[in-house]
Amino acid sequence: MRIFHLSAECYPVAKVGGLADVVGALPKYQNLLGMQAAVVMPYYNRKFVQENEFDVVFKAATLLGTRRLYFEILKEKTDKLGFELYLVKIPGLIDREEVYQYPDETDQFIAFQIAFLDWISYSMQSPDIIHCHDHHSGLVPFLLQNSKLYTRLANTPTVLTIHNGQYHGWFGWDKLYYLPEIDVWKGGLLEWGTGINPLAAAVRCCWRYTTVSPSYLNELSVSSNGLELLFQMERWKGIGILNGIDTDVWDPQKDPMIPDKFSIKQITKGKQANKQALCKRFGLSPDKPLISFIGRLVGEKGADLLPVAMEESFNEHPGQFNFLLLGAGEKDVESELIQLRDFYPDQCAVFIGYDEALAHLVYAGSDFLLMPSRVEPCGLNQLYALRYGTMPMVRSTGGLKDTVIDFGDEGGYGIRYNHASVEDICGAVTRALMLYGNTKHLQQLQKLMMALDFSWDRSAKEYIDLYKSLNPTI
Repeated sequence: MRIFHLSAECYPVAKVGGLADVVGALPKYQNLLGMQAAVVMPYYNRKFVQENEFDVVFKAATLLGTRRLYFEILKEKTDKLGFELYLVKIPGLIDREEVYQYPDETDQFIAFQIAFLDWISYSMQSPDIIHCHDHHSGLVPFLLQNSKLYTRLANTPTVLTIHNGQYHGWFGWDKLYYLPEIDVWKGGLLEWGTGINPLAAAVRCCWRYTTVSPSYLNELSVSSNGLELLFQMERWKGIGILNGIDTDVWDPQKDPMIPDKFSIKQITKGKQANKQALCKRFGLSPDKPLISFIGRLVGEKGADLLPVAMEESFNEHPGQFNFLLLGAGEKDVESELIQLRDFYPDQCAVFIGYDEALAHLVYAGSDFLLMPSRVEPCGLNQLYALRYGTMPMVRSTGGLKDTVIDFGDEGGYGIRYNHASVEDICGAVTRALMLYGNTKHLQQLQKLMMALDFSWDRSAKEYIDLYKSLNPTI
């Protein structure tokens, strides 16, 4: 089975969030199950591209409206990621360093999709499945069905995975002419609201769509930034498949990014050694419980609640715990967190930015990981934390609800609360400190956490079963 995954991100080539981790792992696990999965993404002038060798496997020109664009398809030579990696390069448009935040971002992603379709059409590629990820590739299902240029591929099954339904890639009708010749009678499939909405078009035109957790599939019908009615109407073609994690990358027994590797049998010793290294780096005491946060400092993640919640918790439990934050985002939240650190220098550490190696150390050395998300389609951080014996403290939403059972319930191993509020966060901190005081119970739960299986094996098979239901000839 030949599968093309289309994505704006893929770890370790270019990562902004969890999308990259999923696309960097799912194809590898599908290939281990006998598939022929490949990733196609935009070219980024980043470390991975600079340090690895690529072959130019295709060259051509395409049109973006009236602009003639020359593009290349580059293939990584060794398939070192466990799958074929293809990059779409367009000089002056898709050859930059950053993934997002350019003023011509719409042009970039439309051109990326057109170049991909031109390539597989002109080179007579015949994929069995085209798997699109988020709105950045959302026009592909529409164009396959409604553009005369791609008639040969019109019957190719398409799957859309929605990693975050809050982002749609919306653009105005003034850019409709960017698209290849389409059946004008089908133009309504592009519209939602007052403009062209790639995510809405993908939901309408794909053969099936998936969400990254079962709970998030239901939540889209009530909270999807204006697409609620669409998801209610198209609910029949949706399926929730929980994300997994790459257990080769996230393995405390082999992780090259942590100073002390450990297994379930050495969990107490191993976590303490990593905690000491982490606390030494930030000037914190390793003898106190350590609660950490990793993520984007945005409203979706509940990051705006952290400064007040941590200050109230510090005052409620003076000198009893430490807090460490790794992340970047909204500048006012960053400033408030830095002020919090300056006011509580012995208890609070803040790293503004993102560092992959530091993230691994935080998972390995923390006692608890705080995730007060307002929206969390799946969440991977809690799965990484569980893998390293770090207890997640999560708001009960989306994938967090599907993957974390409260330790007060039967079979539980985490801390869950209902509201993204200062009050609920403070309550979770209090429960965490009480649990930390019961060393034997916490150690039992840590062993339970590390024994859980959230690998991609099960999820990869679910995707393959979905593909086969769409294309029974394979």
